[in-house]
Amino acid sequence: MSAVTLAVDAMGGDHGPRVTVPAVIDLLRDTEDASVILVGQEEEIRKYLPASWRKDQRVSIVHTEEVILSEDSVAVALRQKKRSSMRLAIELVRDGQAHAAVSAGNTGALMAVSRFVLKTHALIDRPAILTAIPTQTGHCHMLDLGANVDSSPENLLQFAYMGSIAAECLDGIARPRVGLLNIGEEDIKGNDLIKKTNQLLQASGLNYMGYIEGDRVFLGQADVVVCDGFVGNVALKFSEGVARMFAQRIREEIQSSWMRRFLGAMALPIWLGLKKQMDPSHYNGASLVGLTGIVVKSHGGAERIAFVNALRVALREAAINMPELIAKRLVISTTRN
Repeated sequence: MSAVTLAVDAMGGDHGPRVTVPAVIDLLRDTEDASVILVGQEEEIRKYLPASWRKDQRVSIVHTEEVILSEDSVAVALRQKKRSSMRLAIELVRDGQAHAAVSAGNTGALMAVSRFVLKTHALIDRPAILTAIPTQTGHCHMLDLGANVDSSPENLLQFAYMGSIAAECLDGIARPRVGLLNIGEEDIKGNDLIKKTNQLLQASGLNYMGYIEGDRVFLGQADVVVCDGFVGNVALKFSEGVARMFAQRIREEIQSSWMRRFLGAMALPIWLGLKKQMDPSHYNGASLVGLTGIVVKSHGGAERIAFVNALRVALREAAINMPELIAKRLVISTTRN
């Protein structure tokens, strides 16, 4: 992989530079051919930047005082905070000074600013949020996870194309299996949006396997799962909550007696393996696909390890130039159909 530069919104998320800056350093320690531009309040950034890294050529700072807050509306983000750390990071991608932008900030603002600054591909009406989620056989890619709450069948078809291309390019799957999330597998199930989308997908030329129910997603029966943003976001947050609940209950059970603590210690390698596979932080980093540049959204509450994973998602996509691949393959796919 050639050298990749990431623009990082250092002020975004619940924790700001306390998490983003150390995470950047962790990434750079493990990745020789990467550099990072930290965008935000320089004084705050330097508080968490080790002295040994302050003169390192792979780390630079773009100072700005403006920060988009979690409660800021899209209008405020676009019109009143034109020098925000989030926007400047995205503009660095637009201007060719960075290959990808990463932010843990306000999702609505990030989507709106990204779309305003970078624009969408000519064949895409709306961007979508895509991420990998764990399954029994590895993972699948799911979209849309919250960018759009009023999608049309044509939007969902575009999401399916982009998800299929992402699975093919990132995972090396020749013909990714595409499923449409629904309340049942029978043809009569679903609302008008689902039924009309189903018809479009059947004629799309994609490796479309039909409807897939929520519980089937985690069995690994599809490589790409398509849904509208409202349903996708609810499904994602629900699954993350269940994973955290089970992890907490297991810890409580192990600590409930000395015998269970002993047995828990004996099974520690198993617990650690499961944690690595199921921990939501391991899958942190959602892509805003459909844009002309790479933007990765980190969970707002992400801690250091989780934010590193979001940075790695950006590195992977930059290494293969995901937006260009999507643009080229969309033309081929839509021309064939």
